[in-house]
Amino acid sequence: MDQSRAKQATIYFDENIHKALRLKAAGTNRSISDVVNEAVKSLLAEDQKNLEAFEAQDYEPVVSYEDLLNDLKSEGKI
Repeated sequence: MDQSRAKQATIYFDENIHKALRLKAAGTNRSISDVVNEAVKSLLAEDQKNLEAFEAQDYEPVVSYEDLLNDLKSEGKI
């Protein structure tokens, strides 16, 4: 991580989560900050991917209930 562009924040972790982060960081020769940044980036990338998939879906146009009933009546279906 580029320290010159980093912003400092205080985050409170559950004790067991903090322990897991410390062990993960130590086991991969990285800092807790690097591990957390990687996890947050991954989460944000997943959100972006989900938003793109949502926007790409082809939805039927929204029709009000009243308009639907009127269309059915005009077509002789009700």
